[in-house]
Amino acid sequence: MVMMFGNAYKNRRILVTGHTGFKGSWLMLWLQILGAKVTGISLPPETSPNHWDLLGLDVESFHIDIRDEDLVRRKIAGLKPEMVFHLAAQPLVRRSYRQPLETWATNVMGTANVLDACRQLEELAAIVVVTTDKCYENKEWVWGYREIDPLGGYDPYSASKAGSELVAASYRRSFFNTPSSPLLASARAGNVIGGGDWSEDRLIPDLVRSVEAGKSLEIRSPNATRPWQHVLECLSGYLMLGQQLLERNKACADAWNFGPDREGNRQVKQVLAALKADWPAMEWRCSDTPQPYEAQLLHLDSGKAREKLLWRPVWTFDEGVAATAEWYRAWLDRGEVVSLNQLQSYIKLAKDRGLSWARDVLS
Repeated sequence: MVMMFGNAYKNRRILVTGHTGFKGSWLMLWLQILGAKVTGISLPPETSPNHWDLLGLDVESFHIDIRDEDLVRRKIAGLKPEMVFHLAAQPLVRRSYRQPLETWATNVMGTANVLDACRQLEELAAIVVVTTDKCYENKEWVWGYREIDPLGGYDPYSASKAGSELVAASYRRSFFNTPSSPLLASARAGNVIGGGDWSEDRLIPDLVRSVEAGKSLEIRSPNATRPWQHVLECLSGYLMLGQQLLERNKACADAWNFGPDREGNRQVKQVLAALKADWPAMEWRCSDTPQPYEAQLLHLDSGKAREKLLWRPVWTFDEGVAATAEWYRAWLDRGEVVSLNQLQSYIKLAKDRGLSWARDVLS
């Protein structure tokens, strides 16, 4: 057990929705080493292998569909969490074209179901609703989107995540608005990379599958620009935000961006080149097949989190890419899961680089 984030999570009853997913499983690992009494509710993992099963954490885990209002309400009431991290979602753009109603039901009504269950709880102190950088109305401009910019979305996924932001804002204003109410914030991160992701139609998982199969990967949009960051970067932001909510900092009950430095805004082909430098076995080619619409240019402005939370990334872009390649090579070459080692290295470097949340970490 490690002290950090002001020891805010030690012995707290923390619920994570979507804990079997990529981000959720890393968050469960981090909360466990923080000494939290952590529980997860989620659908079963969709892939085999998957990061959740590989971690093998000894925590309570329940398979629940957040679209089931009654079951969500009864389970959350029984767990009596003191804090909720809501990550459960349909997170894939291309799937949202194939299954738009599932996407809307999960991302909008699922969020409403979780928040409505939360408003019945007496001991709940804080909620962080995790959405995405794609919740903004994308104007294909070079400036980073700020929390005050309009929400929107072209594809069903992006629009549904804007909808979940509106649900969160509505519940904050309508129900969590008394001095003793839980504090509710939302968090928007960039394109997340890191070991343990096997989701469909994502750049690095697709690359890993192509390496396993000994094939060259077809790349859809090599010139698209995204804010790339390692999964631990946005999770450190969520945990910093959660700490402030638990400490009753009402100014933090708002929307927050957690994106990379400007150097993390890279074209897909630049990410591929960086990965190949660490993993020469990767091969790809550009596709000439027509694809569903996806935004080509997307940046986040995280100035608010940097100024008010004192949050900033720990790893550089190259360090995050190298850690991602290292994770998959360790798994493919030796069957090793290096998540805990990577998290410990990340925490140590955060302390060495003077980040506020890591000041209490022992050398």
